[in-house]
Amino acid sequence: MSTNRTAERVRSFGTSIFAEISALAVQHGAVNLGQGFPDFAGPAWVKDAAAEAIAADQNQYPPYLGIPRLREAIAATWRFHGWREVDPASEVTVTSGATEAIFGAVQALINPGDEVIVFEPFYDAYVPDVVMAGGVPKYVRMHPPQIPTPDSQPPTPTSWHFDPVELSAAFTPRTRLLLLNTPHNPTGKVFSPAELAQIAELCIAHDVVVIADEVYDQLVFGDVRHMPIATLPGMWERTLTINSTGKTFSLTGWKIGYAVGPADLTAALRAAHQWITFATATPLQVAAAVALERAAATGYYDELRAEYDERRALLAEVLAAAGFPTLPAEGSYFIMADISNAGFASDADFCRWLTSEVGVAAIPPSAFYRHPQGVPLLARFCFAKKLETLRAAAERLESVRPRGAS
Repeated sequence: MSTNRTAERVRSFGTSIFAEISALAVQHGAVNLGQGFPDFAGPAWVKDAAAEAIAADQNQYPPYLGIPRLREAIAATWRFHGWREVDPASEVTVTSGATEAIFGAVQALINPGDEVIVFEPFYDAYVPDVVMAGGVPKYVRMHPPQIPTPDSQPPTPTSWHFDPVELSAAFTPRTRLLLLNTPHNPTGKVFSPAELAQIAELCIAHDVVVIADEVYDQLVFGDVRHMPIATLPGMWERTLTINSTGKTFSLTGWKIGYAVGPADLTAALRAAHQWITFATATPLQVAAAVALERAAATGYYDELRAEYDERRALLAEVLAAAGFPTLPAEGSYFIMADISNAGFASDADFCRWLTSEVGVAAIPPSAFYRHPQGVPLLARFCFAKKLETLRAAAERLESVRPRGAS
């Protein structure tokens, strides 16, 4: 008789919807607007810096904290944005992507049985991270805004939002951490200063630490501004801010992430990090330092936002023309479309149909919830794509005639 040798902590994980949709996209030659990574090259000058570092034989193990030049560039970036003076020696750690930083932080900061507050929909790695650390996720649902029609007044609220009463009730004596993602994947929401203040007040009152996933901090649109929760009064000492050069410089495969926070939380993360990946590729760290140094001096961030804003507007127009109006995308490189009139019982069924029959891949947001029942009928599309990729999707969507299982 066969024995299940898989540890209980991972038995429930299974194969993700992302793998399924990606395989479908390959099988049917679909335009892939599902996976969250660019289909265009990162800046040549950053890639050149990596090649130069390799040629200069900067190829051995770096310090496990990250090379000094990169940690200093990260601290300088915080100073450039006016957020805070940061000590690169004791308050910055380089990791193998933001995903490793989040995993390490959760492992380092909770004990079995501790509770961790998670807003849903949530980035898919959060709950497995908590579960593998023996923690207990506590969910706070965010609700989508109404989509205004041409003849209606703008609804209130106009962004995804949570119930402050529900958030307050989620805190208990066992609450240890709160996971915050802003700008937010998958919704494109940017948490407002008022919302951040509500979260901060509760975390201070209950002595809760925040792991702030801010990998899309440079991708905000219109009048929206990103505010790190660590900059609020009383929050620096209880916040680890996670970021990634992969999103900002369109080099997601390099996996250069980092965490910024007070020395005691940084020391805890480092204690876990040294046994997870120990260190991250040396020449890519050198290139990441060059990227941050040059970006602050050349107006790179403004150019990046302008290019992404063009893509965002184009995809929103394309989806609306196909009968799928979009919700506001304030930040990140994702946009959510309303598919409630498409005739499908679930977002997963819609995305499978769209990928296999229309040839455009999208991700069902129910994958970002604890339970898929009762979630809004939406689909997540990624606009980190070439303009020609988005136009190719538009051509295929012109023929859309949604049909449900009935």
